[in-house]
Amino acid sequence: MTRWGVALGGVLSVVVGVGAVMAQNAVAPAPIAPIPPGPAAPTPAPSASAPAAPSAAPQAPAAPDAANSEDDAAANAVAKPPPPKLPPPPPQPVRTPGAVLRVLDKVTAETLAFEAPIGRRVRYKSLVFVVKTCVTRGLEEAQPRPSAYLVITSDAGARRGTGEGAREVFHGWMFANDPSVNAMHHPVFDAWLVSCSTATPPG
Repeated sequence: MTRWGVALGGVLSVVVGVGAVMAQNAVAPAPIAPIPPGPAAPTPAPSASAPAAPSAAPQAPAAPDAANSEDDAAANAVAKPPPPKLPPPPPQPVRTPGAVLRVLDKVTAETLAFEAPIGRRVRYKSLVFVVKTCVTRGLEEAQPRPSAYLVITSDAGARRGTGEGAREVFHGWMFANDPSVNAMHHPVFDAWLVSCSTATPPG
């Protein structure tokens, strides 16, 4: 080997050694420390200024227009239907001072119609009739409906001298338009209502 080659090799060895030493002594970059948060900003104290003045009172609603009120009242009056008309009350029965009765004697086939005043005793043979009341309904109709409350007794035993007192043979309502509704049942006589009399009997 020549003298120049030995010298070049020595130089290269020195350069390599210096590079290795520099690599070992190289300092790693220091880490960046975080910046601590600064102190919190102070909360501003409430203002000590005077309180705000109260707002103005609310205004009262305006009064309704008189013309509009009258129009509304008129509309309501027109809208309301009229109240229904009530039917007229039924006519009251007419009371009369007496009753007209008819009697049939089933033995002799004799018939007799007579007037019996209210509260008076009227005799026909062995029968005694007392009319308590006589009323007529439906006078405004084509066929009125007379009815009478009677008490009928029989004193046939007393008349024959058997000592038997009077006994009641019928009491209740008789109806002129339908005598069979409440008829008197007697072995000798039949009796029924003809009508209510309108004339006052003589005293």
